[in-house]
Amino acid sequence: MDINILNRPLRSSTLAKTSEHHVAVVGGDTLLARELREVLEAEEPKPRIHLLSATADTSPVLSTDDEDAVVMTPLTAETLEGNTVAFLAGSPAAARRALKLATQVTLIDLTAALDEQPEARLRAPSAEPANLKRSSAKLQVIAHPAAIALTTLLARLSVTGKLRSSVAHVFEPASERGQKGIEELRKQTVGVLSFQKLDTTVFDTQLAFNLLARYGEEAMEPLEGVEQRIEKHTASLLSAWPGLPMPSIRLIQAPVFHGHSMSLWVEFETEADTDLIAQKLNEFGVDVRPDEPPSNAHIAGQSGLSVGAISVDRNNPRACWIWVVADNLKLSAENALAVAKEQLG
Repeated sequence: MDINILNRPLRSSTLAKTSEHHVAVVGGDTLLARELREVLEAEEPKPRIHLLSATADTSPVLSTDDEDAVVMTPLTAETLEGNTVAFLAGSPAAARRALKLATQVTLIDLTAALDEQPEARLRAPSAEPANLKRSSAKLQVIAHPAAIALTTLLARLSVTGKLRSSVAHVFEPASERGQKGIEELRKQTVGVLSFQKLDTTVFDTQLAFNLLARYGEEAMEPLEGVEQRIEKHTASLLSAWPGLPMPSIRLIQAPVFHGHSMSLWVEFETEADTDLIAQKLNEFGVDVRPDEPPSNAHIAGQSGLSVGAISVDRNNPRACWIWVVADNLKLSAENALAVAKEQLG
């Protein structure tokens, strides 16, 4: 396999310097929107960013973002069409509304609410081969960050030896359920320690000091639905890498605020060489931690993947275990930015 295909940098280009680009962020006060604003504002030249609310109210919406007040323009056909690209980072309902309103603007959906639309194209530039034909579709959906991380790592591992099979336990952070998930976990943590009644609006069960294979029946979104989305997105991304087998995936909700953690088991056709694996992953830009395994707390705010605890399976010399972490919000935002750059030129 050509190493250059795997070494394609995610953020190698800059936005075109010959004209000023206007981009919209729908749901401008969400966790994803904040991450998007951060990566967009780091660009040079910086595009003109328009924050749109998820409503069609005629008056601007004032929202508190940490210590700053954020003013968002109502989501209408006029406010949407004044931009080259619109990032959908709010609720699924807002994403569907934006789809109805858009006629010329390219939509980049980070909510996955629109991935069933016939015109949608699933994207993850950091997990795609460099020679993959770019899409000019007006609706591009960013893959689930766990699917991006899994595909990226499996593609790089395939250079060290032919893969036979793999199994991934994915530990989901509360931030994947947005600010409501973060707040519920925080309140539950305080509530458990003070013997108070727990807020269970999002997860419909206790998450604090707990691990969940399923949410409660009245949860806002079933965990098995998220698991199926990760499987579907991983299968779609892997289709660009002939010969890579589909991993078996189990999603577990962890009582952590940010960052995906994954326990990955990979079986090769021949004996696993952990030194070669660490060397190649490092060459491909993966942060390899041979001494102290990385954690989701360590990866917060960092780009890319970090791995550690690479060890041969004691019961199978052809297999090895790898611990993987990634900042879920950063991974989604940077892949969305890479898609936008393709559209902006």
